[in-house]
Amino acid sequence: MSVTTPPEAAPTSSAPGALLDLEAAREKRTTTRSAAAARERTAELEGLIARDPGKYRVLTGDRPTGALHLGHLLGTVANRMRLQDLGVEVFLIVADYQVITDRDDAGDLPATVREVLLDYLAAGLDPQRSTVFTHSAVPALNQLLLPFLSLVTVAELERNPTVKAEAEAAVLRQRRGISGLLLTYPVHQAADILFCHGNLVPVGVDQLPHLEITRTVARRFNQRYAAARPYFPEPDALIAPSTTVLGSDGRRMSKSRGNALELRATEDKTAAFVKRAKTDAERTITYEPERRPEIANLLQLGAYFTGSTPEGLAEDVGAAGAGRLKALVTEAVVEGLRPLRARRRELASAGPRYLDEVLARGNARANEIANRTLDDVRGLMGMRY
Repeated sequence: MSVTTPPEAAPTSSAPGALLDLEAAREKRTTTRSAAAARERTAELEGLIARDPGKYRVLTGDRPTGALHLGHLLGTVANRMRLQDLGVEVFLIVADYQVITDRDDAGDLPATVREVLLDYLAAGLDPQRSTVFTHSAVPALNQLLLPFLSLVTVAELERNPTVKAEAEAAVLRQRRGISGLLLTYPVHQAADILFCHGNLVPVGVDQLPHLEITRTVARRFNQRYAAARPYFPEPDALIAPSTTVLGSDGRRMSKSRGNALELRATEDKTAAFVKRAKTDAERTITYEPERRPEIANLLQLGAYFTGSTPEGLAEDVGAAGAGRLKALVTEAVVEGLRPLRARRRELASAGPRYLDEVLARGNARANEIANRTLDDVRGLMGMRY
């Protein structure tokens, strides 16, 4: 696979460098237009969901690389529970196959999957209304990957932002090239979404290129094999009302960076996390996300757990400074997470049996749907023998 030139080796004034700059500028303009259109469509979709939530099926999920953290809760999990409570059918995939896209050792996957499931249940997942399942337990889903791969080009896969970034990082780290599984990751996501005929996918703006591959696969399959009566929906992006939560080092919260606050953490660890959070030298607290991202992050956390607004919280703190802000945020986060943590401890104390039963029911439902979809696909392709 070809990769873009690593930053330290990039030309500064040659023609190739100018071409790369033009390409980056075009990509930025395209992304901006796509984001604006997606936000406009999201506003329309929210109204449609409120009127008829039963028309929509959501597919979303996480890689089981560890227990979930505060960034997951504010960024995705809370929105999933909101959609569930509105009456949208939610499918949550614990994407265990995706763990091995970029690592040699997957760790203790069964234990990690249970930790993720505990977090889902504690956050409000209702197994009677939503379906939670694992990649590896649904063979028919993964068999869809083969016909779907025939519908996209290698160049289209290489242009995917995740694939591009990992390819560049592999070169910089002087490690082996990216795995074939990572190269095909966007199409695997398409199979995840389309096997259950998902028509709504909560994403951030940076994930729109991933969803576009899914829409491309659905459109091309319909054109090639089901022109008279399209079989797969082209799913819409629902731009999630999410917040990027910063870790203790001021960078985006991430398990791999070691800067995250896990949902299962103790109250003492929660207080220590907020105490370590970066601020700035200005005394008066104001909500200015672009100019003061660290202060804005604390204000967003406090507002989320108190039901207020970042602007209102900033006004309340005012000249009392970062110390007062951290005290308010600590109390808000500790109190806000207390019910979730209590539910989590109760579920964990019962042992793995209930968790395994929840997952078994979800896997069974996912298999039923995937088997039906794969049979339909084989029929449409003339491969049912």
